[in-house]
Amino acid sequence: MKDRGILNAKWMGATDVITRIGKRTLRFGRGPWAASWAASVGKKEKEGPLGALFDQCHEDTTLGLESWEQAESRLQSEAAQLALRKAGMEREAIDCVFAGDLLNQCAASVFGLRELDIPFLGQYGACSTMAQTLGMAAVFVEAGAARRALAVTSSHFCSAERQFRLPLEYGGQRTPTAQWTATASGAVIVSREPPSGVERAVVVREATFGRMRDLGIKDAANMGAAMAPAAWETLLDYFTDTASAPSDFDLILTGDLGAVGSDLLRELALRDGFDIAAVHNDGGLMLYDRQRQDVHAGASGCGCSAAVLCSVVLGDLLAGRMQDVLFVGTGALMSLTTSQQGESIPGVAHLIHLRSVPVHSHTDTGAAGR
Repeated sequence: MKDRGILNAKWMGATDVITRIGKRTLRFGRGPWAASWAASVGKKEKEGPLGALFDQCHEDTTLGLESWEQAESRLQSEAAQLALRKAGMEREAIDCVFAGDLLNQCAASVFGLRELDIPFLGQYGACSTMAQTLGMAAVFVEAGAARRALAVTSSHFCSAERQFRLPLEYGGQRTPTAQWTATASGAVIVSREPPSGVERAVVVREATFGRMRDLGIKDAANMGAAMAPAAWETLLDYFTDTASAPSDFDLILTGDLGAVGSDLLRELALRDGFDIAAVHNDGGLMLYDRQRQDVHAGASGCGCSAAVLCSVVLGDLLAGRMQDVLFVGTGALMSLTTSQQGESIPGVAHLIHLRSVPVHSHTDTGAAGR
């Protein structure tokens, strides 16, 4: 019987292998390359600690357009176009795009990317969407279904508030556990070939797609608590599947649990005998200065982890300042309707293992196994 744990595909005569490690982790035999990435953000994000690292920053919430929803679409279009420009590629070089956002029917992605004229696969993972799209792009590229794929997502504070909570004009009070939805977008081009003219590059080494977990939390202003159990379960699945430990990595980046969810995640890990405190950080705690900017428990939104990943994290990997990063996108799978009906908030988390490698050694020998 054919081994279901190994999926073989051919592209232009080359054979790649995706291997299932343990129960839930996919390991990529060659490792698809992060060929390029870019982030476009708003004014509040520019004023945060990472402001100088973003590719595009804006000074107004509408970006000169007629609505916040149009502005979010513009952010996503800009991130995608900037990633293409930085890679020296035209849109025709991309075989498919995986994209999603927080708006109904992924509207920001639809209207932001429609002019690219690229096969479109809409994704919804709430704030885990960056990890989900990146993982799907890597699977497509490694399996030979695409030579290059684009992973992109976005969020916008004002469009999210209008859809999920109250009109901004209402001036409602925010609870201490509430997080501030980022006005931001991030895009990554995943490629079969390494980028040219560089000595080091970033590969997608493994992916663990998470299961939904629901502990009955119904407070839409405390999404960190709703997502933390799913984040830890996905991390535990990965550590179990790969026989690895937190100390094997330079950074475990969740996004975005904020202050409440991050504390809970570390408590859950300790309960199971894992101490992640020395290597853990959260995109929701990195994007803003919580002492100076009024964001309560931190940042949230698809664009939060996307912007952090597509600036400082991938930049540090490319420069060799970090070698191994676990990017764990976390999502609260809620809608305004279900929340008003008294439903709980299921959480989900998807994990991507990113590695910085010398291009020549990776190309010659394949990805080093863990």
